[in-house]
Amino acid sequence: MTDEPTGEPAGKPTPSPYPEDVSRFVERFASELTDAGMTRMSARVFAALLASESGALNSAELGERLHISPAAVSGAVRYLTQLGLIGREREPGSRRERYRVHSDQWYETYSRRNQVLTRWVDTMRTGVEALGEDTAAGQRIDETLAFFEFLHAESAAMMDRWTVRRARLREQGRLAGGEDGEDGGGERNGTGPGDGPER
Repeated sequence: MTDEPTGEPAGKPTPSPYPEDVSRFVERFASELTDAGMTRMSARVFAALLASESGALNSAELGERLHISPAAVSGAVRYLTQLGLIGREREPGSRRERYRVHSDQWYETYSRRNQVLTRWVDTMRTGVEALGEDTAAGQRIDETLAFFEFLHAESAAMMDRWTVRRARLREQGRLAGGEDGEDGGGERNGTGPGDGPER
């Protein structure tokens, strides 16, 4: 995991601009993301963006909501863009950047993980060929191969089902319609968690 500055200012904390229940959600979700392996400050920034009404905030707004320094915001957004979880865009009429969560960030994240599984399947196949199917090591690798093939097939089918379900939910009005390009999404950068920086 990458070390990062806490960015927490010293002294008496200022009141949060969030309602108390929203602030609790942001910190709880950030804690769960941290437990899952994300760096703490990046998790807080991502949760704050997710909980913002527009889904996009600039550096000053993130600093105000989370009581963190500009350097901490910069490090966190760099990490999140490398993971492909947020994008950058220019504020209208300004040179300042703001950072936006993608409307389909979870779909894209898991899709990229499926691409990682594809590479693992190919690697395991070369291992079986190298070791031989009739050896104990080859059989062990073959079982790993079979498991990765199963995960790959099931994940692809699951994502297809989600695409259908998402469309149905949008028709029912439960989800907002449109991809990032339709609701003002920013530039996508970087790769997925399987290809991102070592944590």
